[in-house]
Amino acid sequence: MSDLSNPVIVQSDLSILLEVDNPLFGEARDALARFAELEKSPEHIHTYRISNISLWNAIASGLTPEELIELLERYSKFPLPQTMLRNILDVSSRYGKMVLTPAEEPWLRLSSMDEMAARYVAAHPKISALLIPDTEGDGQHSSWLVDEKYRGEIKRLLTQFGYPVKDLVGYVPGDPYRFHLKPESESGFAVRGYQDLAVENFYKGGSVEGGCGVVVMPCGSGKTIIGICAMAKLQTCTLILSANITALRQWRQELLDKTDIPPGDIAEYSGQMKKIAPITLATYQILTYHPEKDSDNFPHFKLFHKRNWGLIIYDEVHLLPAPVFRITSDIQARRRLGLTATLVREDGKEGDVFSLVGPKRYDVPWKELESQNWLAEAYCTEIRVPMSEESKCDYAVSSDRVRFRIASENPAKTGCVKMLLERHKGSHILIIGQYIGQLTKLSKELNIPLLTGSASQERRDRFYGMFRRGEINVLMVSKIGNIAVDLPDANVAIQISGTFGSRQEEAQRLGRILRPKPGLNNAYFYTIVTQNSMEQDFALNRQMFLTEQGYEYRIEKYKEPTNPKKPKKT
Repeated sequence: MSDLSNPVIVQSDLSILLEVDNPLFGEARDALARFAELEKSPEHIHTYRISNISLWNAIASGLTPEELIELLERYSKFPLPQTMLRNILDVSSRYGKMVLTPAEEPWLRLSSMDEMAARYVAAHPKISALLIPDTEGDGQHSSWLVDEKYRGEIKRLLTQFGYPVKDLVGYVPGDPYRFHLKPESESGFAVRGYQDLAVENFYKGGSVEGGCGVVVMPCGSGKTIIGICAMAKLQTCTLILSANITALRQWRQELLDKTDIPPGDIAEYSGQMKKIAPITLATYQILTYHPEKDSDNFPHFKLFHKRNWGLIIYDEVHLLPAPVFRITSDIQARRRLGLTATLVREDGKEGDVFSLVGPKRYDVPWKELESQNWLAEAYCTEIRVPMSEESKCDYAVSSDRVRFRIASENPAKTGCVKMLLERHKGSHILIIGQYIGQLTKLSKELNIPLLTGSASQERRDRFYGMFRRGEINVLMVSKIGNIAVDLPDANVAIQISGTFGSRQEEAQRLGRILRPKPGLNNAYFYTIVTQNSMEQDFALNRQMFLTEQGYEYRIEKYKEPTNPKKPKKT
């Protein structure tokens, strides 16, 4: 029932307004996050939008259209618009109207339980080109035969067309590989309830509906453990893909620490070495390497066929490079698990993740894990620093890209960093930035070790180790700090520059400090931006991600200290 004291206004264009200053704000925010995407998050009213993909992900993860509508009614001020209700029911019902099942090799059978959908599909030139009429169908449903090599492509096209496929073909088991998780008494870890539930939602009891999909979990919540538990469930040769070598080696370390897999059965396939074993770890960079500029030849795609993989894990799936979607389309017979902190992609390819890796199978709000003490309680603050008059002149006559860089490299940020280092003296602090020149200058001025993309793996490992052991308390990193840097003792992050308002980046950087520390369960996340600049405008997009996860976002203004005037000589 509608109630004027409720915090939500639902509109017929599928947008939703949420009042921040309402006692039910937190409850309503968590409910909306299950099926809507946050678009704007200023101080008082947040705007969400329901999209096809957000609805299908919600349905795939177990939410029914009726439950979704009940949640909207529970928090809405006014009666729900009838056009909006019809849209939700129509779009939601499309998930599963097209079903893919096995047929005689090499064919699959695409069936439609909806006459209107069948007509649309038959009339679509790109889709119909992949289909041939099925003369042996059951006569009750429209059906076609599809060559199994087009299993991924037909799913991608039908998702774009508005009729996502329920894929019931199943998967090849892959070559068996037996191993065990170490007992808690030996490894010192136990699988948490939400991690076990995530694996079960992915596996779905071994049914044909399970075995593909994405688990959305905060950084620091143990996504690697979820991947390892999925491997233990399937007991098969596994290919693990991740963003960089540091991430791969952390996967290796976790596998050796928490399973009885011998070291020789875990191989690294990267720019530094190219070995293959029952458990193989590879970087996205090596997969997308092509020897000639503008070449469409990716020689390392052959890795997907080097073994009979039973599981492929896409770590940080929101960073999956576009070329890898092509090979992912070709390997639909392999079980696929995506792990990520956010489904948002800056390239807008959420639909390709949905159709080719799989729908969302499980997620849990960051704040919920924080309330259970699995994550540190984070305080997020944006600090705005002024721009010098000289910089303002350069800023005014520059292009947008140059303006953003001028604002990002504002020298006044140095004083702000010093202030924060003094405020958190004794803490474990990460300083993260985008521009190497800015970082290099700051590193020398403050005598803080710096790691950039050009740093050798040996140098990275050495300084990461020093930071973990407490031999140094402050470490400065470039964009390499965004992804899979396991520094569990860090409790303060200061970002001095970043990509153009990337929510992906915000998720990764916040995740660096979210693991709770013994006797210290608070974390502090600072973003330093130049006041009244493009950087401040882009920060709104970053702020939107933090708000989406339930974090309060404070804003401070930094005032440069003035030098005391010297007394005049008399």
